[in-house]
Amino acid sequence: MPIQTFEPMTKDFPTFDCDAHVTEPPLIWERAGEFLTRDEMEALRATIWWDNDTQQLIVDGKAGVGIGSPRRGGIPGTMRVISNAGPGVKHDIQRALNVRNLDPKTALTQAQVSYLDFAGSYEPEPRLKDMDVQGIDQVMIIPTDIDTYPWLPNAVGAKAFCRAYNEWAYGYTKANPDRLFFAALLPMQNPAYAAEEVYRVAKLGCRVALIRPNDAMGNYPLQPKYEPVWNALEETGLIYGMHPFPAGGALKPPGYTEQHSGAELVRRTVASSGVPHSFLSNVQNFQAEAALWVTSVLMSGFFERHPKINAAVFEASSTWLSFLLDECDKAARLYKNERQLPPLQQLPSETFCQHCMTGFEGDEAPPPRFPEFYGDILIWSSDVYHHDGDDAWRAMQTMEKYNLPVGHQAKFLGANARRLYKIPAPQQFIRERVTQIERPDWWPTEAEIQTSLAADASLTRR
Repeated sequence: MPIQTFEPMTKDFPTFDCDAHVTEPPLIWERAGEFLTRDEMEALRATIWWDNDTQQLIVDGKAGVGIGSPRRGGIPGTMRVISNAGPGVKHDIQRALNVRNLDPKTALTQAQVSYLDFAGSYEPEPRLKDMDVQGIDQVMIIPTDIDTYPWLPNAVGAKAFCRAYNEWAYGYTKANPDRLFFAALLPMQNPAYAAEEVYRVAKLGCRVALIRPNDAMGNYPLQPKYEPVWNALEETGLIYGMHPFPAGGALKPPGYTEQHSGAELVRRTVASSGVPHSFLSNVQNFQAEAALWVTSVLMSGFFERHPKINAAVFEASSTWLSFLLDECDKAARLYKNERQLPPLQQLPSETFCQHCMTGFEGDEAPPPRFPEFYGDILIWSSDVYHHDGDDAWRAMQTMEKYNLPVGHQAKFLGANARRLYKIPAPQQFIRERVTQIERPDWWPTEAEIQTSLAADASLTRR
């Protein structure tokens, strides 16, 4: 059997992964009846339902929508981007397997794609074993089909699904409550339902309420009707978890013509320009949504109206933040006498640093270069098991490359997140890296990996 090897590394502090994903399993729907009333179950079936017979997610009567989270096992000849970044499946490994899939003769078989569909994405026990290899001591799990839920027009159905998901996620964390934590979905279709769910999950020990930066159907979160939700967050202390997504707007109902988000505009521009790659969309989508949210909450005085709310900006990287905050400060000074809103009590950058933290990924270089800016506001995100995910060891390698002191590494990789979530550090944590993983015979060789990394390796020739 081939052996995949890694450079030995050690750490003297516990890590906290502030944003890693689960892929929603069929168990959510199978167990929903344990938590929901008869009316809520009927609304759930009519709104968003996993059909085991056809293996499709049916949303508002449309089959096969969303990213396909509940489908397990993968499809031959594909790399399942939402669940394949398990331990050691680095980006160059994925590249080699994707290049292999271009040729039907070498494409991955069902057994091979199943091997790469990591069970920890659905079940807690395998995830805990993966975390031991990845150097992840604690983790906040977040769902994958985040862009689907805002488009559920039936508020009762949305409420039912959020509760069904949150109950499943809560059960997931029970496997090890000191290491596993969940962020809750809120049915923002109805502010009263959303506030009710905030209070309910807070009693379960939940620390984070997930809210899209700019919601569907014109329901932008900063509208006055959502004041009950913000009041609930203040009373419970739950963190406002702002998670963007490369929104496509595929679930817009007939006749609805309004734009969903800046991310949708980016996707349309990429498509109309004829660019055949999705990476340009991914680069801009998350940042476009996050930047709009940050600007909106800071310049509108949101945190001054709700001084007890703290927030986390998930999965948008962090390099853009320093430039944006600088521009917000300049605008606040320049237009101070022209505001038609109550005057800001302090500079936007000061407000952000008092109320917010921002996620970053392990291969992001600027944060370790500027600890004086990021020192108290940075929290690490692995983004596993999504294809761009990576482990704590990779983040440490990036930081060590730029000579970031260990004290700052400890804050960025765990201490800041625990302070935000009010979660104690584990008494025991991973100190040494696993340096060997046994692999199947079909695992890419080093020669294949290097060949696949050539710029033209993915070109299909006729």
